[in-house]
Amino acid sequence: MLHVKNLVIQFHNEAENTWVTAVNDVSFSVAKGKVLGIVGESGSGKSVTSFSIVRLHDPQSTKIGGEIDFQEVNLLSLSAEEIRKYRGNKIAMIFQEPMTSLNPVFTCGDQVNEAIMLHQRTDRRTAKNRTIALFNEVQLPDPEHIFNSYPHQLSGGQKQRVMIAMALSCNPELLIADEPTTALDVTVQKTILELLRKLKTERGMAMIFISHDLAVISEIADEVAVMYKGKVVEHEPVKQLFETPKHPYTKGLLACRPSPHRQLKKLPVVADFMDENKDLAVAHLLEMNSYTPQEIESRREKLYGVEPLLQVKNLCTWYPVHQGLFSKTNEHIKAVNDITFDVFPGETLGLVGESGCGKTTLGRSIIRLIEPTSGQVLFDGTDMKSLNADGLRKMRRDVQIIFQDPFSSLNPRLTVGNALMEPLQVHNLFKNDATRKAYIMELLLRVELKPEHYNRYPHEFSGGQRQRIVIARALALQPRFIICDESVSALDVSVQAQVLNLLRELQQEFGLTYIFISHDLAVVKHLSDRMLVMNKGKIEEQGFPEAIYQHPKADYTKRLIAAIPGLA
Repeated sequence: MLHVKNLVIQFHNEAENTWVTAVNDVSFSVAKGKVLGIVGESGSGKSVTSFSIVRLHDPQSTKIGGEIDFQEVNLLSLSAEEIRKYRGNKIAMIFQEPMTSLNPVFTCGDQVNEAIMLHQRTDRRTAKNRTIALFNEVQLPDPEHIFNSYPHQLSGGQKQRVMIAMALSCNPELLIADEPTTALDVTVQKTILELLRKLKTERGMAMIFISHDLAVISEIADEVAVMYKGKVVEHEPVKQLFETPKHPYTKGLLACRPSPHRQLKKLPVVADFMDENKDLAVAHLLEMNSYTPQEIESRREKLYGVEPLLQVKNLCTWYPVHQGLFSKTNEHIKAVNDITFDVFPGETLGLVGESGCGKTTLGRSIIRLIEPTSGQVLFDGTDMKSLNADGLRKMRRDVQIIFQDPFSSLNPRLTVGNALMEPLQVHNLFKNDATRKAYIMELLLRVELKPEHYNRYPHEFSGGQRQRIVIARALALQPRFIICDESVSALDVSVQAQVLNLLRELQQEFGLTYIFISHDLAVVKHLSDRMLVMNKGKIEEQGFPEAIYQHPKADYTKRLIAAIPGLA
């Protein structure tokens, strides 16, 4: 159905008046009814390649060479008017972030209606009936209600289903799904993958599925093209690629995702595999890298033989539900409902659960970014709830938080240096700014950034680099306790491995204590000494990671484990 031949894509760099090659001599084919997975890190060229198929690049600043033949028509030879007949009608696309792809001022139903009326020349009533039928097909609950809802009123998984419905609205023959499950809960991710498989089979569509995670690709693809620095370095049937990967980059991608079957001290990263001379070193790393039962037992004896650093007792955070402007509060949303646990010095307590289970609210309630309704939080014997504003500010030197999205938690108008300098000035650490700057330079090096990054702004960094900046900011005040709130969920698996390794190294070096929050049980199991599984504001079960993974008690935990991609 689709043949991409010797594709070359270049972008114009206005600052230097040069052309930068983003995709270099890429070729692949997609057959009817088959799924091609394209995998690679951010910047590998996979999304750029997919955009070129439907000609979404700015022709003024982009050069595209080669051929893109769809049903024996070269799409690159078509005029802007002619390509519109293919875009949406015969080739549809699901984008990575549904919240930015959906218009916030129109209802979900109106947006799908518009696509149907534009491409199929139907009246509004017919389009609405078609939209409701599509919402049913993508298994949205209460399609009539969703039709009249705005994007912000839906969950991430529901928004993605609306995007899928919109993509299917004109019965495309080829569907391009660009990272459609990134940053979704593993359980929601599983349902989206199952839905796409079902729709592909029922409609006989071809599909290009793009992801940075080979484990996700393994769940849906028939063939896999691995992209690295703008080139396809390996292209094999999915089973063959997983059993006998040939290229070092592919081996690295497969190895760097945490496995629930192994408890490694350090995750391999792609760089370990890229030099052929490192093969022996990598084999040694994997062989010598697992914790022995004796090491695990010895660590637990040290951790749990002392008093807890943090004690959470019967903590509740409830939100009132108001039906109208002047109505009384008759009920509450119990985001955190009567939770009790301890965290010990030097421990990593993993907190896992789906979006909406209350884990982020719990983390923020502990440090009073959200005021809890009732209960007690004792940090090193001090009741956090009893502290006034000044006492809380002093406590925040010892207790820090790393947020999920580093870009939104950094001020875009402050350089990295100023962002790290500010907390040192507020808490009056070090005698002057010159001493503070020297300290910040050391801190940047410690999180594997460079001194020249001091004067750069957040938008000049990759996602992984921004997360390192936020980690450096959390470390700046030399805290004892850090809450990591989904701090690796939106990162490439290769960058995720680097950040997880860094967090473990910093813990050992500075004696840090973590609460590590994530929806991904495999990641939590890798990093944690103990785990809490949360659901609907309560703790479903808690214990050591291997016990929960091997012998889960709650049905909810069993569903989380079953949703880990590539587990089969």
